[in-house]
Amino acid sequence: MSPVLLATLVLLVPLASATVIALFLRRQGALASTVSVVAAALIATISGYLIFGGHRFTGSMEWLTLGTFSLRLGIKFDDLAALMLFVVSFVGFFIHVFSLGYMHDDKARARFFGGLSVFMFSMLGIVLADNLFMIFIFWELVGFSSYLLINHYHERQSAADASKKAFIVNRVGDFGFLIGIVWCYWANGTVDLSVLAEKSTVGALVFSTGIPLALFCGALGKSAQMPLHVWLPDAMEGPTPVSALIHAATMVAAGIYMLCRIQVLMVPDALTVIMWTGTVTALYAALCAITQRDIKKVLAYSTLSQLGYMVAAFGLGALSVGHATHKGVIAGALTAGAAAAMFHLATHAFFKALLFLGSGSVIHGCHHEQDIFKMGGLKGRMPLTFATFTIGVLAIIGMPYLAGLFSKDAILYLAYNNNSAVFAILATTAVLTSFYMVRMWKITFLGEARSHESEHAHESGISMTLPLVVLAVLSIVGGYGLVFRHLGGSLTDAIPVAHGSDHTVIFAVSLAVMLVGAGSAWFFYKPSADDRLEKGAPGLFTLLASKLWIDEAYLWYVAKVQQRFALVMNFLEQIFIAGLIVRGAAGLVGLVGIGARALHTGRAPAYAYWFLIGLVVLGAYALKVF
Repeated sequence: MSPVLLATLVLLVPLASATVIALFLRRQGALASTVSVVAAALIATISGYLIFGGHRFTGSMEWLTLGTFSLRLGIKFDDLAALMLFVVSFVGFFIHVFSLGYMHDDKARARFFGGLSVFMFSMLGIVLADNLFMIFIFWELVGFSSYLLINHYHERQSAADASKKAFIVNRVGDFGFLIGIVWCYWANGTVDLSVLAEKSTVGALVFSTGIPLALFCGALGKSAQMPLHVWLPDAMEGPTPVSALIHAATMVAAGIYMLCRIQVLMVPDALTVIMWTGTVTALYAALCAITQRDIKKVLAYSTLSQLGYMVAAFGLGALSVGHATHKGVIAGALTAGAAAAMFHLATHAFFKALLFLGSGSVIHGCHHEQDIFKMGGLKGRMPLTFATFTIGVLAIIGMPYLAGLFSKDAILYLAYNNNSAVFAILATTAVLTSFYMVRMWKITFLGEARSHESEHAHESGISMTLPLVVLAVLSIVGGYGLVFRHLGGSLTDAIPVAHGSDHTVIFAVSLAVMLVGAGSAWFFYKPSADDRLEKGAPGLFTLLASKLWIDEAYLWYVAKVQQRFALVMNFLEQIFIAGLIVRGAAGLVGLVGIGARALHTGRAPAYAYWFLIGLVVLGAYALKVF
């Protein structure tokens, strides 16, 4: 079978799984989960053959033609797609396996696994797409499937609200994304990624600050960057495997992947905006994570912060890209910033999926308790979960020679060479990351049990612990060049690596920020039922817990501005459109009809008089009397 057909099969297998579950297995949870997991295993198998077999190819077909406009559906499988496919297919498979145990007693698990298959189909479509229109189609399907999965526990009002919030906020960003796609097509006559690259090679590409910034709006929503970040923490209302798959490893990373796909369109002004957006988001989210009590909310804000790191890296490492310096980009190699962002995307997918699944194991073992201050003493009761979770924590805080150190250092090195202010902010963010992660780890696992649930906690079964072990191994070895080269091929060559004195500086900074953050949390927090920061510095705690009142500002805008504007528009619609125009026009037509009907008397003399009057009027008109 040709590589193009195999890639098409990868795309269609999860769609077939979702269709079978929706049509025939809605009341058979066990069989539905088996079908979904087998489909995920088949996706991972075929993907592995394509990735490690060295297959790189393109292929497309015309799907829709409207005049001179034609929409093509195609596949672009290069090193960038291979890396992203590995993350989606392999991490996705292990999350499917974990879900077998986590969702075992859920009455709606058929709907859950059907939703997972729909999501896999949508996400794989983004990965394999060769043009922006096709990316947008699957982009919206990802939003739809995310809505379904966040709303899995739809009987809870909080879950229903969170799913609506995620859907609406993402539509705001997607509107800008669609404008960018249309703008790009209008300016360049194409949105095919390969053709855009060819146009830039010969100097025929139209550059504009507006096009990449409009496209970046899509990443603002999907990758939850400020100010469209507010949906991601609330999305933790979904089942924990959903948080691991969608809100840690894959969907939220789609924005980073899309930016790397459109890097040929980037100009310095747009990259500067992207760089600062990511930097501010990274710092803001890290500050918010410090006060969270819900173990999944801590990881949610951590994800926001790490996504900010990736976005900042993309902007930092491509600041020289512009009208005169596109040659290297067009040749097929990513810029240093894009490569660093994708490197961190891959390593982050490993250890953040591990942390989310580890939190799921903790929640499952503690009978669905999520407050870390009601846990404690889990080190002995859940030893395997504790060991793997610890590896995930060490990876994200930058322990030397674990995956997180390599990718984080690449980003810090970019900042060190390009912008000292950004370097300082990202280094501070790294301190905060070590601080809140060690805080969560210590309060959750050490000390004595602080609730009935933690006293009776138990280790999870093999279907839940096996994915933890595999992801823990990837969190250790995933940062080494050999492994990454096999995943992303030539992408490895573009990753910025510090040498000489720069290497010493970056390594020292990384080690220092890890020790300062982790040490501060270790000595400041005690495993207890109370948050020591809340007691010791209530003013600071309140400020950080408020999240700068951004959610409240949105609610005020909706209630006081948007809703009142909608009421005014509704009033004008009722008076002028529905009233004056629609009903008024209908009334006028009715009056004319009544008058015309009155003329039909059925009497011949009356018709003769009207005939004579008509002749007089026609004659007057012919003689130009009027």
